[in-house]
Amino acid sequence: LIRCFRHRIQPWYFSPYPQQLTSLPVIYVCEFCLKYIKSPTCLRRHMSKCDQKHPPGNEIYRKDNTSFFEIDGRKNKSYSHNLCLLAKLFLDHKVLDFDDPFLFYVLTERDDRGFHIVGFFSKAKETVEENNVACLLVLPPCQKKGYGRLLIEFSYELSKCEGKMGSPEKPLSDLGLIYR
Repeated sequence: LIRCFRHRIQPWYFSPYPQQLTSLPVIYVCEFCLKYIKSPTCLRRHMSKCDQKHPPGNEIYRKDNTSFFEIDGRKNKSYSHNLCLLAKLFLDHKVLDFDDPFLFYVLTERDDRGFHIVGFFSKAKETVEENNVACLLVLPPCQKKGYGRLLIEFSYELSKCEGKMGSPEKPLSDLGLIYR
């Protein structure tokens, strides 16, 4: 079980968190920096010291309480790695070894406590195929609220701004086929 973002979430797949954590009944995750933590006491201590209230990187879009942050996997290794570990819990075919060559676009909802991650998509910085999406995830508690469509639309808008056609990497996952 994962406890993050004020939610208890049952993972769908294995993710290679450190073994000392995977043997515990619950892994706690800081909702802002995505650091994984072993106990609620350690999480409270961490939250009192964590000064991050939004994803690292640049906020590149905001409308009402919704924002997108662009995160460079090379410049923000720890956050990107933790984001990929979290994503692996819900994406069976997620590859974890290559964060550096990717940009991550994190969708958030803002409240008085900060910017809370809803989902993200990633894309390769350099690709001959001009793919606009390598990986896309809406966290389970946030699904069925239109965020998947928003992530996809935003990826195409970025491609247009870059003067590229853009299409997602193939093959699509089972969940990705829903958006065809």
